[in-house]
Amino acid sequence: MFGRQSQSRGSAHWTLEPNDQGEREKSMRAEPAIEAIELVKTYKAGVTALAGLSFNVEPGTVFGLLGPNGAGKSTTVKILTTLSAPDDGTARVGGVDVAEHPERVRRLIGAVAQESGSIAALTGRQNLRLQGDLQGMPTRELSRRSEQLLDTFGLTDAADRTVKTYSGGMRRRLDIAIALVHQPEVLFLDEPTTGLDPEARADTWRALNELAARQQLTILLTTHYLEEADQFASRLAIIDRGQIVAEGAPDELKAALRGDSVAVEMSDSRGAGIGERALLGLSDVGSVALDGTGLRARVPDGARLLPSMLAALDGAGVQVESVAVSRPSLDDVYLHFAGRSFHSAQEVAA
Repeated sequence: MFGRQSQSRGSAHWTLEPNDQGEREKSMRAEPAIEAIELVKTYKAGVTALAGLSFNVEPGTVFGLLGPNGAGKSTTVKILTTLSAPDDGTARVGGVDVAEHPERVRRLIGAVAQESGSIAALTGRQNLRLQGDLQGMPTRELSRRSEQLLDTFGLTDAADRTVKTYSGGMRRRLDIAIALVHQPEVLFLDEPTTGLDPEARADTWRALNELAARQQLTILLTTHYLEEADQFASRLAIIDRGQIVAEGAPDELKAALRGDSVAVEMSDSRGAGIGERALLGLSDVGSVALDGTGLRARVPDGARLLPSMLAALDGAGVQVESVAVSRPSLDDVYLHFAGRSFHSAQEVAA
């Protein structure tokens, strides 16, 4: 495992590089499918959405932008898909500058926004054919491609029903199929499974993984679902306050946080504050994060240190409701690099 710290406008983010020599040589030869270089975007009232954001995505990668609502994920996608312009910085897709040649970029990409892009009064098949017609696809090729996508996303039986009769999961799968009908090189998915139940999310990703493997499709996913990013992204960039704070494969990012995570739930927030001070007094406790009525501590050996931690909390007079020891999760990674828990960041955004 190799790591480096990348400087960006006076701040730094931590990057895990490929841990195989062949992978590194391949990445040096291949042109990135997506490049974001020092992107800056500020909205009215001085709200900074992006503050020097930079990352690359190699061809054929399922790349996740993980962050809470308001972190800058959707703004990044809008810039990369030519729907918005940065105040500063450069963005390229397939080697094409999105600001200089937006029409060329649009031919290279498919995009699925948070809101459905299908037409409710048309059938699923008609939606696909309409999109293909807009892309100038030959009739025979469009018909073949439409049937293939309907089958891949489990929509063949509903192909001739109007979309207004579709469930939320079916409509979301159709949105993705529409974005793929012209066989783009890069697919952008902005919170593609928000509002779907776990089964519908799993079905959607099963179809996407099949397509990505078969067609060497590059996918950029934005999500605030930690488990989704962990399970489906081959590489992640964690975004917080408009900047990338850590980047790497999910397992590598978690492995970089050596030791264990100890989560302690207290009876009230006052007790959690007292407990935080008590645990910080222990020499083997590396860090402690306060999150409502809970604490999360980073320690080198949770099983060995748990008795002394509980003794310290008892000595401080706080009541412990529950305690759990686990290996590092993406939530721990976010906490380590962003300086706050993912849950806390979501609450701030809300």
